[in-house]
Amino acid sequence: MILFFVRFIGGPAFAQAVQQLTDEQVQQFVQQAKSSGLTEAQIESLALSRGFTTADFSRMRQRISQLGLTQKQSAQPSESNVTRTQPITPTPPESATLPAKPAVFGATLFTSPNLSFEPNLRIATPRHYVIGPDDELIIDVFGNAQQTYRPKVSPEGSIRIENLSPVYVNGLTIEQAEQRIVNRLRTLFRGLNTAGSGIYAQLTLGSVRSIHVTLLGQVVRPGTYTLSSLATVFNALYAAGGPDTNRGSFRNIRVYRSNRLIRTIDCYDFLLRADQKDNIRLLDQDVIFIDHYNARIEMIGQVKQPGIYEIRPNETLRNVLNFAGGFAEQAYSASITLYRNTSSEQQIVTISESENATFIPKSGDRYVIGSILDRVENRVIIRGAVFRPGEFSLEKNQTLKTLVKSAEGLREDAFLNRAIIHRLRPNLDPELISVDIGKVLRSEIADVILQREDVVQIITFSELRQQRSVSIRGAVNHPGTFNFADSMTVADLIVMAGGFSEGAISSRMEIARRVRYDTSGLANGQNIQLFAFTIDRNLRLNPADAQLTLRPFDQVFVRTSPHYEPQKSVVVLGEVNYPGSYAIRTPTDRITDLLNRAGGLKSDAYLPAARFQRRQEGISINLGKLMTNPDVSGNLLLENGDTLTIPRRPDIVRIRGEVLNPATVDFEAGKSLRAYINEAGGFTKKAIRRKTYTILANGKIQPSQSFLVFWRFPKPERGMEIVIPAQPPAEQNRLAPTERAALLTVVGSGLVVILTAVRIFTN
Repeated sequence: MILFFVRFIGGPAFAQAVQQLTDEQVQQFVQQAKSSGLTEAQIESLALSRGFTTADFSRMRQRISQLGLTQKQSAQPSESNVTRTQPITPTPPESATLPAKPAVFGATLFTSPNLSFEPNLRIATPRHYVIGPDDELIIDVFGNAQQTYRPKVSPEGSIRIENLSPVYVNGLTIEQAEQRIVNRLRTLFRGLNTAGSGIYAQLTLGSVRSIHVTLLGQVVRPGTYTLSSLATVFNALYAAGGPDTNRGSFRNIRVYRSNRLIRTIDCYDFLLRADQKDNIRLLDQDVIFIDHYNARIEMIGQVKQPGIYEIRPNETLRNVLNFAGGFAEQAYSASITLYRNTSSEQQIVTISESENATFIPKSGDRYVIGSILDRVENRVIIRGAVFRPGEFSLEKNQTLKTLVKSAEGLREDAFLNRAIIHRLRPNLDPELISVDIGKVLRSEIADVILQREDVVQIITFSELRQQRSVSIRGAVNHPGTFNFADSMTVADLIVMAGGFSEGAISSRMEIARRVRYDTSGLANGQNIQLFAFTIDRNLRLNPADAQLTLRPFDQVFVRTSPHYEPQKSVVVLGEVNYPGSYAIRTPTDRITDLLNRAGGLKSDAYLPAARFQRRQEGISINLGKLMTNPDVSGNLLLENGDTLTIPRRPDIVRIRGEVLNPATVDFEAGKSLRAYINEAGGFTKKAIRRKTYTILANGKIQPSQSFLVFWRFPKPERGMEIVIPAQPPAEQNRLAPTERAALLTVVGSGLVVILTAVRIFTN
């Protein structure tokens, strides 16, 4: 439904394109229209009289529907007051599963926003168009004289041309009016439209007039509508919303002109055959009347277009099936189930296919077209080791041998000793039948007669054994597990694994093999066989080992040379003569060897701050002591990735933590630790003085030491960092309220126990 407020009709807000209206403007239209007291038909008729088209209303209806603002008209009776003329279909039995109730066929014809039936105003002038008041005519005179007249038909039905008396054209067609006007213009243009005169005139239609058409009966919005004089019956029906889907007829739409019935329209002609022969052009004061529908039936199930269809007397069930597009592909057409209303309940009628052409439907009938069964009546299936597995017809494959032949025969990997037929007994219990398929094909035993839905399974050799594989480990480029193949050798497996990796030794290869049956010759407790062999880098076995082929599940191990080791390197940075990366020559290389290879220390190297890092973990070393005596335990063996950093001599000291002004100050020899702390403003109230510690330039930590009641701070060094920790917050030592309550409870319980014991003892 669409609602507009009167004061917006013709105003600038409504005159703009509907698409440009904001959601707030549309909501304002609806709210003010509710309070106007006018029905929707009255508002729409007023808008049409002011020049708006039905397309404007269609677009606005769509906007309001999208915003969820649709409301029933106040003039419409409530649902409880509506008298239903369509019989109510009783609920079918629970055993009958029926689809949901479909829509009325044709209901969307006059409500779709994409199908407005709006007349085309840019077409050539219809030669049978009847002229009336307010029509604008265009009279073109051309040739030896040039003149154009654009007279408008007066309410009296005449037009005025300069220097001529009024010409009466009301009720004339364009052809008739052209003849009358040309005859009158010959008084001004001699010989007009005659051969050889050189002067001609032509009459066309300019702007068209508006006409008033009334729609009555079972229409969605009855009333009088202002339309273009080119409008047809469908234009008027679309403007009024079409027949009411609950009670209006789509097949009995009558057009009255001057109190005479001039046409009866059946919308099914247009819906089913695109036939618009009855879609006549309307004239002023025409009346369109939509009667109640006479009879409706419901068609659901396996038809191409399920729906509710209106039927005429003497139309058969076959006609209704044609309305619904006929049976769908999965339809069970042998019979149709009918639910028919009686005076008190429903009855079911089964209609055979031969009765469709003669069976006469009744109003309220509900026809259900079922689906065919999801089963095949003549199917046999073959699967497995055949060249063309699939489904085949039983008529041409009644025996097992013919079915195998239709499947292009058995594959080479078929297991011939046994095939399995899956069969359903008459009570649908499953049954298995085993057949020696090899003997059947060789005609050594009788062929097997097949039945409907038999499934023949031809087994392969691979299905009867475990998936076979071999694996290779060790010094190959792509170690892993590979599918086994007959006659596979070790060399084949090494090629599949990408060949030997760098450092592989071919003289100590080994195969580990499962023992399946015979364990003789094996040591007690040994459950695998081991084979050692030699192969050169070109994958050539010696003559004896060349006869050795792999078996399923063998494991091949390729060893690495004991002398092979990838290069390892360490890094030295900072104040050395040649910093950078260095390879480890021998497993006995130590830190001092690295310094010697780096060209020794520079003059400003600060050994106490040297840092050694291994696997992202710092290790404290005394590099000065190592340089003096390389044999001490701190001269570590080098490992791959080690980093030695020797910084330049630092001249600063950092103070952080619980001091008033954490700072970085220069180092002064002989200055005490307390003096450095005083330079940072001294201790704060939260400072724990006895816990003061220093972090030396090489990463070592030196804590403060105590002797009796005396405290001794660490000795200051270059590049160190002084750290003063803070006392923990007081709240951490306090008990929570629940903890205090629990403690008091425990103490109170203990006192009670003690007093009780004392009382018992004294008594």
